[in-house]
Amino acid sequence: MRLKKYTDYALRVLIYTAASDSKASIKEIAETFFVSTEHIRKVVHQLSINGYIETTRGRNGGILLAHDPADINIGAVIRLMENDFYLLECFDGENNRCVITPACKLRSVIGNAMQAFFEVLNQYTLADLVENKDDLQELMDMK
Repeated sequence: MRLKKYTDYALRVLIYTAASDSKASIKEIAETFFVSTEHIRKVVHQLSINGYIETTRGRNGGILLAHDPADINIGAVIRLMENDFYLLECFDGENNRCVITPACKLRSVIGNAMQAFFEVLNQYTLADLVENKDDLQELMDMK
């Protein structure tokens, strides 16, 4: 399984914002991770409308976390950013044309693996990802 770059960028935006001691900007986040500002702008927009970050426009504007990092669950963020988890055709009820679906055990095996994947992710918050804030700040040239 592979998460989309969009999800990766969302996690990076949250990590950057949580590690920052001040408001962050789309430009500085994009430059830090060598990603286009347009990609980061789209991610920031979605994180903002879903209440993870607050954005302020203008000269003194920027991006701040809307919640304490300990209240931002990583599993929930990933589920929000990914639009489907159809790892196999049989997970998509409308478009499933696999003839062995009624007798196949693979679907339940993959389903169990997906459940375990999210059980692990649900154990972590953004606070867990920024425990090493000083190291992150140094690597992202915030110091």
